[in-house]
Amino acid sequence: MDAGLGMTGSLVIAGLGPGDEGLVTPEVTLALAQATDVVGYIPYVARVAPRPGLTLHPSDNRVELDRARAALTMAAAGKRVVIVSSGDPGVFAMASAVFEALEGAPDWHGLDIRVLPGITAMLAAAARAGAPLGHDFCCINLSDNLKPWSVIAARLQAAAAADFAMAFYNPRSASRPQTFADTLDLLRKVCAPERLITFARAVSTAEERIVTVSLAEATPDMADMRTVVIVGNSATRRVGPWVYTPRRAV
Repeated sequence: MDAGLGMTGSLVIAGLGPGDEGLVTPEVTLALAQATDVVGYIPYVARVAPRPGLTLHPSDNRVELDRARAALTMAAAGKRVVIVSSGDPGVFAMASAVFEALEGAPDWHGLDIRVLPGITAMLAAAARAGAPLGHDFCCINLSDNLKPWSVIAARLQAAAAADFAMAFYNPRSASRPQTFADTLDLLRKVCAPERLITFARAVSTAEERIVTVSLAEATPDMADMRTVVIVGNSATRRVGPWVYTPRRAV
């Protein structure tokens, strides 16, 4: 029997963008308007307006697989489910968790599943700063919840040695204040002290704050969990109030 036979529900994995409702795509807005159930981390679900016929299912931050399985179960039962993430759901977010849950459940492989992209915090931050990601760049999650510091450090070392611009998610939390300090120490061993670093906090919200300093001036307390940190490459420079990375290799 076809695994999807009889399943009339659907699952949409949607990105809500960095915060400003004007940055939510029309495609995501339509999916939310058609949903019977919205699932996600508590502050992300709070961004979805309640309405008749819609059930909201907020949950804690570290239950991604449980959240994914619950959403898949509801979709298999005929619900129109939307899982929401901030930014883009495929960037350190729920899309991977859903497919991880799906991998071990062949009965759900026939479900109608779509991933709807969103504007990432990284790209919103880069746009506010100018164009610091204008040439080759990489994106690294500094959280050690799902990978050890040794893996993070190896990737930081390789990216810095290759002269990539870098964007860092989850740089510094109350439970691991040393991670970003160690990151800065590692960068200082490879990069020149004048390397530009942009700290973009709460981009597109009322609490937005954008600060660019040199590597020599950067301190760990400039970042928190609402901050995206963008490190330029060796050619990144200022032009007036803006920061940009030339498109040509140096």
